Amino acid sequence: MSVYTNKESLLAFLKPWRKSKKIGFVPTMGALHEGHLTLVKKALKENDCVVVSIFVNPTQFNNPEDLEKYPRDLDTDEALLNSIDNNIVIYAPNAQEVYGDDVEATDYSFGGLEFEMEGKHREGHFNGVGTILNILFRSIKPDNAYFGQKDFQQLQIVKKLVKIEDLPITIVGVPIVREKSGLALSSRNKRLTEEEKKEATLLYKTLSEVKEKFASHTISELNDYVKEIFKNNDQLLLEYFEIANENTLKTATKKSEKEKYRAFIAVFIGKIRLIDNMALN
Repeated sequence: MSVYTNKESLLAFLKPWRKSKKIGFVPTMGALHEGHLTLVKKALKENDCVVVSIFVNPTQFNNPEDLEKYPRDLDTDEALLNSIDNNIVIYAPNAQEVYGDDVEATDYSFGGLEFEMEGKHREGHFNGVGTILNILFRSIKPDNAYFGQKDFQQLQIVKKLVKIEDLPITIVGVPIVREKSGLALSSRNKRLTEEEKKEATLLYKTLSEVKEKFASHTISELNDYVKEIFKNNDQLLLEYFEIANENTLKTATKKSEKEKYRAFIAVFIGKIRLIDNMALN
């Protein structure tokens, strides 16, 4: 397994592969789990060489405490990747290597996608996401890049990014990986106690119930239903629940048989923020 911390060395390694081989790319912030490994395994099947970046990107955090406490353990991440394939290439730069002296995000217009849901609650978040991915995409020049559907809004924005930047990259969305309890796998789960993990399964249960009721209830009724579930919950604070058009991410108020809808939810359990989503039709 090769681990690179600077771009020049990585590009020198990748240069021979570009002539006739496919390069797959899985961008991560580390603290890897089975969800990440699912992305990597799919990339391994579909490409000749796979690069996994591990970089906690400062420009996509609007909460300094969240950035500070984000789990970091490169040795464990390396061992985990090595356990599935010892030919994976790891790119683990620091902020200086990525941004130089100017750790700033570029302002992007994603056609309004950036102002929905996460964008309403995490100011500047998607500018940071777009900035780091544009840097990494232009450096690594992958043929395919892999993203989990747990961050579905991010997935839609990344697809928009490659169009804006005119990058010849195929963006591949991979279904959410869940624990047996239904809890979506997330690096932030490592900060939860076992009791908090049990409480957090309410996200999946709620989304599943909304999916079950979607055909027979109005969107307004479903919104009220979810608010009521969390209203008197002392452990989980509901930040938002929205049913949105899957393509535009615009909040839906009425249903149309011609459109696809998805439910999105974000909650706080203590100071830890969790998100999840589920297709409804």
